[in-house]
Amino acid sequence: MNGAAVVTGAAGGIGRSIAERLCTEDLRLVLADLSPRLADTVVDLERAGADVTGVPADLTTDAGVAAVTAAAGGRVELVVNNAGITRDARLVNLTAEDVRAVLEVNLGAAYRLTRALVPAMTDGSAIVNLASRAYLGNFGQFNYSMSKGALVGMTRALAIELAPRIRVNAVAPGLIGTEMAMGIPEEIRRRMIEAIPLARMGRPDEVAELVVYLAKASYITGHVVVIGGGRSLT
Repeated sequence: MNGAAVVTGAAGGIGRSIAERLCTEDLRLVLADLSPRLADTVVDLERAGADVTGVPADLTTDAGVAAVTAAAGGRVELVVNNAGITRDARLVNLTAEDVRAVLEVNLGAAYRLTRALVPAMTDGSAIVNLASRAYLGNFGQFNYSMSKGALVGMTRALAIELAPRIRVNAVAPGLIGTEMAMGIPEEIRRRMIEAIPLARMGRPDEVAELVVYLAKASYITGHVVVIGGGRSLT
């Protein structure tokens, strides 16, 4: 039986692209998401010949983590912690619930699932966490930037703790052409693109390619790779 690749937030955008890219690898796919679009994703990937299981799971709960762990079975080769949400607002307008919810999903879900799956991970396996260029700080995204910065810290700490058996890296996308990005008002999105040296948004498949590269890179661990078209520090 092939080992499993677990991808969270797999129903759309970057998560779905990662799942599609993993179809070319010799892995069982375990896809977790709360979105009803997960069923369509599973059907499409099965038609493409993938061995795929969809798990509608809330990873902020013990039951959700247990469901994904059971579906993954006893041999896990890759974990991609991609699930994430935003609740953007200026600090003075953020509610305690806005902060709690973003931390619970963006950081807490990754921590809880990783902790549950590590015992089943094989020698030479990998964890790739989806951070964000926002971990460097974004106006109006105090809670989101905090959650992604903490995810970067978790990545580096786990890389030390789990070496040499398991490699842990993070990908930090900038502005990517997902449904979330297209929800940004057009004028603001235009100004954001003007600040990118490569003068365009990234594509989800470009992020997916980097995730798979890091999953295979046998001598890279503890790194955060920004994929932002040249816009990294500002």
